[in-house]
Amino acid sequence: MNTIFEKSNGSDGINLTESVSDIDFLPDYLLRKNNVGLPQLSELDVMRHYKELSDLNFCIEKGFYPLGSCTMKYNPKVNEFLSSLEGFNIHPNIDDDKAQGCLELMYKLKTALLEITGMDAITLQPSAGAHGEMTGMMIIKRYFETVGEQRTKVIIPDSAHGTNPASAKMAGFDIVEIKSNKKGQVDINALKEVLNDDIAAIMMTNPNTLGIFEEQVEEISEIMHKNGSLLYYDGANFNAIMGYTNPKLMGFDVVHLNLHKTFSTPHGGGGPGAGVVAVVDKLKDYLPVPDIIYQNGNYKKDYSIKNTIGSVKDFYGNFSILVRAYAYILMMGKNLKKATENAVLNANYLKEKLKKYYNLPYDEPCMHEFVITGEKQKEENGVSTLNIAKAMMDGNTHPPTVYFPLIVHEAMMIEPTESENKQTLDDFINIMIRIADECKLDTEKILSAPHTTPVKKIDEVTAARHPDLNYKGN
Repeated sequence: MNTIFEKSNGSDGINLTESVSDIDFLPDYLLRKNNVGLPQLSELDVMRHYKELSDLNFCIEKGFYPLGSCTMKYNPKVNEFLSSLEGFNIHPNIDDDKAQGCLELMYKLKTALLEITGMDAITLQPSAGAHGEMTGMMIIKRYFETVGEQRTKVIIPDSAHGTNPASAKMAGFDIVEIKSNKKGQVDINALKEVLNDDIAAIMMTNPNTLGIFEEQVEEISEIMHKNGSLLYYDGANFNAIMGYTNPKLMGFDVVHLNLHKTFSTPHGGGGPGAGVVAVVDKLKDYLPVPDIIYQNGNYKKDYSIKNTIGSVKDFYGNFSILVRAYAYILMMGKNLKKATENAVLNANYLKEKLKKYYNLPYDEPCMHEFVITGEKQKEENGVSTLNIAKAMMDGNTHPPTVYFPLIVHEAMMIEPTESENKQTLDDFINIMIRIADECKLDTEKILSAPHTTPVKKIDEVTAARHPDLNYKGN
């Protein structure tokens, strides 16, 4: 499609030049000497342009979106309506007595999330999963500084989420990686070998990025606590366990939750999000400020947390996301457990159907997601996982996460979530079977995919190494 500059036809949508403003106070070097060169179109032309652009985008309302680890579940539109209510759109500097509704919602959301996680205290401030990770690691860092222990290292399994090492490093820790065992879980012996007085914590995702539940998590907790170390729970995969177990029961001390994954709030395009952090009782004095408390019949901000790490986000975090998450929790109630059941059932159904056609590196019962690979297709037909992902787009399906986790070659991480029905899953299975067949019978069709999308196959190497983002019009 043409750019908005190419569509420029001289029409005035809004004329900014009719009234003359006094700009004599500006020095000459700040004044533009040439025309700005902005496109000129009517309001209708502009709206049609951006509607055309939006139609090029793929979204969950268009088709299946099995992006592993990202939990692209459907976001009920009632959440959007509630977050837009006038009473929830007030200035964050307003006095507490004029913001009681907003403060009450945050306080009750805290209470609900503590019930769900089993933890003892929580902050709603962090604005993303990685932000929550960093906040959690800062809490652990401050804790050991306060108790007078110089612990400098954090253990991270090789199946961890990619942001875990960066978050620990940003908090001032060195990283110790341990390998997975043949079942795709933390190797207990490898853990014991690196354990010493320098270890502050272990960062774990359970189920891990392979979609496999860590069966020895209680033993890991016992080993770490015996060493005086803490356990950090990456809650990005919490959609697989809510209602059935929680981080406290597994022995974790700190947990972050991605409200924009588990609790159905938008997170495409880089945000907004919310990576709330919950802790056990002995760490509650290290949470960010302000906290929201209920005192003498009123909700209010509290800055009196003794050993706080300070504020990690302006005001209270992404408030509109908190509204959406609270609405989802109220709407679901005990059916949060049902969401977990359906997510796990959907993933296992797909895994069992597809393992006949693609390599399954760990043939274990999965939780909400699983990993298959395109290794067979690459070795036999020269078709890579990336080629397979592009071919999926011809079936009105967003490709899953590819080449992650890094411990699996040619990986495809697939997460159907609980949002999808059996018909959608069966359609996806048929697409994947067709692609597997075409890899053998019509290889060139897969190598040249996609064929039906608005933008066809591109030269990705050139685009990555020599990006040209400038418009070169007249």
